[in-house]
Amino acid sequence: MRLRNDLLDGEGPDGLAVYQLTEEAVPSSHVYTEAQIFCPDSRRFILHRSAHAHGSDRTDPEHRYLLCDLADGGRLSPLTEEIGAVAPSMSPDGRWLYYFIDQTEVGGGRLTLRRVRVDGTGRETVLVVDGPISGGRLRPSHVYPISTISSDGRRLVLPAFLGDGNLMPPPWGMLVFDLDRAEATAIALGEEWGNLHAQYCRSTDPAASRDLLLQHDHGNHYGPDGTMIVRGAAAFDSAEQTLARGALQRGKGPQDWFSGLGVDVHVLRDDGTNLRSLPLGRDGNERLQGHQCWRGRTEWVITSTQTLEPPGEFLIEAGVLSADRPHDGLRVPGGVRNRLCRDLPESHFYHFATDIAGRRIISDFGRGMAATKLYLGILGEAGRDAARWTYLLDTREQVRKETQLHPFLSPDGRTAFFNSAESGLLQAYMITGLPD
Repeated sequence: MRLRNDLLDGEGPDGLAVYQLTEEAVPSSHVYTEAQIFCPDSRRFILHRSAHAHGSDRTDPEHRYLLCDLADGGRLSPLTEEIGAVAPSMSPDGRWLYYFIDQTEVGGGRLTLRRVRVDGTGRETVLVVDGPISGGRLRPSHVYPISTISSDGRRLVLPAFLGDGNLMPPPWGMLVFDLDRAEATAIALGEEWGNLHAQYCRSTDPAASRDLLLQHDHGNHYGPDGTMIVRGAAAFDSAEQTLARGALQRGKGPQDWFSGLGVDVHVLRDDGTNLRSLPLGRDGNERLQGHQCWRGRTEWVITSTQTLEPPGEFLIEAGVLSADRPHDGLRVPGGVRNRLCRDLPESHFYHFATDIAGRRIISDFGRGMAATKLYLGILGEAGRDAARWTYLLDTREQVRKETQLHPFLSPDGRTAFFNSAESGLLQAYMITGLPD
């Protein structure tokens, strides 16, 4: 790794240091912020080469998942070499990296779940899925680039398209892998669930550890092969587009923001039961951007929102609701919400992540696609306190979809990470010396 304190602008706290972790002649990137890719020691984690901010090309022979060892000067060592490697998850004890080899096609192909020790030894195949699952016609394709593993390390979930090329409406859902038994089941959720962002609750409580945070993109419609026909969810539009369209709706009461009032998020048990709602969005004024996570190991959820009144992009934490109106968002009675950035004169937050204790949060900041700044927040009492925010630096990145910053923290909250193409090529970066 290479010291890059030229990226500091003198406006952040003393003691910060910036390092560039990758510098090959191919683009490299951190894995998406919600992925579980850290060993619990906060010293070893996974990033990938020949990749972009949202994943990689499954046919790219140059793509590799790499172990970055911060205790050894940021040494990078490859953990995969197979073409089609995707959706990594680190086991909670830090011993194994699970990943998939995606050779699927609609109605056919094969999906292989593999694992390897973090020292690169002991590679083995856990399970091969090459036929229908759960005794029906469901079989995976269009697999999601991120998987999620339960806090006890016993279950792994991978979102995927589950149609066979003929089923209508076309089903999206997820595969749930029982790692002890090397078995998989399929849970079909429906046509509008093609961008799940599935995240296991990191709580060690046996009941909470079965809960999955899921994103529901209302208004998206697909063909029988999983190809999108209508993009209806507001989360896919830039902030400027959303505000411009929303401005036309002011004064007309609650409006449908691009079919069905846009995105909402839910909590679902990993056997497909107990769907619950969160008091977020879908009221004609607040829409969800499509980025959310659990607050550390707690059962609180944080999401990024955008509102017409007051105008801005806000981080909101909310408690999970059990309700008979699961898709009503803010209109569901009894919700508990807390705006984490209410003490700032302006709020333009987008991608974010917390440490494992749920005490620190990092987010990019800026207007629309100009979210180039990074802020660190100290979190107080859940459901009540605003975060105390500290400006860190401006990455000077010219943000595009392929090069978004996607900042996140090590489990202990002492180190921050982000992507940037400030050098002209996407690379992975790290910040040390964060303030207490």
